[in-house]
Amino acid sequence: MPSNDRVTVGDVMSTPLETISKDATVREAAQRMRDADISALVVTTTPRAIISSTDVLDAVAGGDDVSALRVSDVMTTDVETATPDLYMEEVAAMMATYGIKHLPVVEDDYVGMISSTDVTAHLS
Repeated sequence: MPSNDRVTVGDVMSTPLETISKDATVREAAQRMRDADISALVVTTTPRAIISSTDVLDAVAGGDDVSALRVSDVMTTDVETATPDLYMEEVAAMMATYGIKHLPVVEDDYVGMISSTDVTAHLS
C-alpha cells in the first residue's frame, strides 16, 4: 500500500457496497448493518441517499416502531460523495466540513463506502 500521504479512497473503501431499498423497514436496515458489521447502507434511490446507524438510533430514541417505519422515512438524502482517486486528507476535510461520517464512493455508479473510521485509521 502507498505511504499515508498517498493513500486514496479507492485503496481503503469498503466493498462490496451494501445497499437497501427505500421501502425496507428500519429494522431490516439495522439487521443488515449488524450482520455486515457496518454502520451505513446506501439506499438505492435518486437522488443518492444513505441510512446510518445514527438514523436508526434516532428513530429508536424517538419512540418510532422500527418494524413499521420505512428507510425512506429516516434516510439522509442528497448525500455528499467521494471518488476513488481522492486522497484521505481531502476526504477528512470533506467529512469535517459537512459534519458527516460516511461518504458513498462513486464513479459512474456506486463502487464503495468510506467512513470516518477508515479515514482515522489511515491518517493516524
